[in-house]
Amino acid sequence: MTKNILNFNVGVLGHIDSGKTSLSKALSTVASTASFDKNPQSQERGITIDLGFSSFSVAVPDHIKIQKPEFEILQFTLVDCPGHASLIKTIIGGAQIIDLIMLVIDITKGIQTQTAECLVLGEITCNHMIVVLNKIDLLPKDKMEQSIQKMSKKILKTLEKTKFKDSVIVPVSAKPVSEEKPIGIDLLVQTLQQFTYVPERSEKGSFMFAVDHCFAIRGQGTVMTGTVVQGCITLSDSVEIPAAKIVRKVKSIQMFKKPVPKAMQGDRVGICVTQFDPKILERGTVCTPGYMETAETVIVSVHKIPYFKSKCLSNSKFHITIMHDTIMAKCTFFSSVKLSQNKPESMNEFNFGDDYMYTDEIPGCESPENEELGDIFALLQFDKPVIISQNSIYIASKLETDIHANVCRLAFHGQILSVILNKNDNECLSKLRVFKEKSREGFVDRMVNDYQVIVRDLFKKETNIQIFTNLKVVLSTGELGVIEGSFGQSGKINVRIPNGLSSDTIAMLNVKKGKKETVKEKPESIKAVGLSPCAIEKPLCREVDRC
Repeated sequence: MTKNILNFNVGVLGHIDSGKTSLSKALSTVASTASFDKNPQSQERGITIDLGFSSFSVAVPDHIKIQKPEFEILQFTLVDCPGHASLIKTIIGGAQIIDLIMLVIDITKGIQTQTAECLVLGEITCNHMIVVLNKIDLLPKDKMEQSIQKMSKKILKTLEKTKFKDSVIVPVSAKPVSEEKPIGIDLLVQTLQQFTYVPERSEKGSFMFAVDHCFAIRGQGTVMTGTVVQGCITLSDSVEIPAAKIVRKVKSIQMFKKPVPKAMQGDRVGICVTQFDPKILERGTVCTPGYMETAETVIVSVHKIPYFKSKCLSNSKFHITIMHDTIMAKCTFFSSVKLSQNKPESMNEFNFGDDYMYTDEIPGCESPENEELGDIFALLQFDKPVIISQNSIYIASKLETDIHANVCRLAFHGQILSVILNKNDNECLSKLRVFKEKSREGFVDRMVNDYQVIVRDLFKKETNIQIFTNLKVVLSTGELGVIEGSFGQSGKINVRIPNGLSSDTIAMLNVKKGKKETVKEKPESIKAVGLSPCAIEKPLCREVDRC
C-alpha cells in the first residue's frame, strides 16, 4: 500500500567549498542521478558542477498533521547546487524549484561572494531560509561557542535588510570527526521539520516539468529526471519535448526509485518514455503538448536587484536565465507613468493599448525618477530562439564579470508577461506604444490679442508645422495653448490660448515687450515598430510644455 507523501524541496546553496555536498550526504538516505558529485568532471575537479538530488524521509511534524492529516511521510528532497562562480546559471536553474533554502556558510570564512549571490537568488525565488554554519569541527574547542555566537551575529546583521532577517542559524559539522558522527545533524533535521510548511501546489493547469538529467536504460526507454513545476502527470499521458518537437507517452513514473502512478506540482520524479534519444535533451523542459512556445522576443516585468551596482542601460545585453536555459538578450526598458495615468498601481500589468515611456536605464531603488515612473518593463530580444511559457520567472545577470571580483552579477528579475514569437512580428510590435522624452524651447514673439500669441524659435523654418497643428503648448506663466499653424516662413507659429491670457501675462507682454515669454515642449511620442521600441516611424503626437 502506497503511503501519502508530502515532498518538500530544499535548496542547498552556498559558496564553493562550504561543504554543501558533504551536508547533503550526511542528511540523505536515498540518492538520485548525479547526486554527491557522481559526474566524472566533478570528481576530477573536486567541485559540484551540476545539480544533484537526494532525499530522506522523517515523521510528519505535528503542525503539518493538524493542517493536512492525510500526509503520512515527510520527504525532504535536497537540491545540491554548485557554488563555483562560473556556474551561477546552474544555481539559478535549481533555485526556481525549491520550497526552502539551506544557505551553507563555512564558519571559518563567513559570507563570501557567491554566498551573497545565493542570498539574492533566495530573495527572488523563495520566502523561507535556514542558515547552516558548517565546519565547526575546525574551530578550537575552547573557543567554539564564542566563535559560533560571533559569526551568527555577523550573519544576522547582514540579513537585517532582507526577507530572511528572522532566519534560524544551525551550527554543524557535516564531515565526521575521526570515528564520531557528524555534529549537529539531528538538530538540523529537527529544525527542517519545524520550518516545513505545506507549499501551495495544484494539479490544475498545463503540465510543466523541469528536466535536469536525461539518460537511457536498456530495455526500458529514456528516463528524464526533474521537478514538476506545475500541473500533474499520470501514466499513459502524452508529453511534449519542445526542444525536439517530439510527443511521447509516459511509460512509467518513479519517485526516488519507487514507482508511483502520478506526480504533481513540486514532486521530484523520473519519467520514462520510449523511442527518444537522450542526447537530444540534456537539460530543459517537458510539458503538455502545445503548451510552451519557441519565442525570440518577450515583454517582461523588471525589478532591479539593489546589490547590482552597474547601470542597466537600454540596448545593452544581459544573460537571461529562464528555467535551465541561459541566453543572451538585448534589453530595452520602458515604464508606465504614474502622473499621466489616472489609475491605481498596475501591479506589473502590461497592456498593448496603454502608453509607456522609454527609459534609458533602470532607475535605482532610491532614484528620484521612481516618484514619476510606475512599473518598469523590458523588451527582451534573444540571440537565439528560447522555449518559454507566459508567467515564467527570469533572472538577468552579467556572467562575463570577473568571477574573482567582489561584486554581485545578478542585475534584475521579473516575469514573462507577453510572448512575441518572432523578432520581425511588426504587427505585434507596432502595438507597443512607447514615448521618448524630448524638450524644445521657444519664445513668445508678440501678443496678437488676449487669446493669441506668436511663438518663435520652437521649430526650424524647414519644419513641417502641419504635423504639429492642434497640439498643446504651455507658457511658462501657466496658460495652456494650442498650435494653430505656421506664421510666415521663418518657423514662427500661431498659438491660440482658449481660456485667454491672464492679466499679469498681458501686462508683462505689454510693458516688457523686449523680454519674451518662454515655452517648452512636452514629451513627444515615438511609435514602436521593427525590432525595438526605439525604431521611429513618425510621431503619434507632440505636446509642448515648460520645464
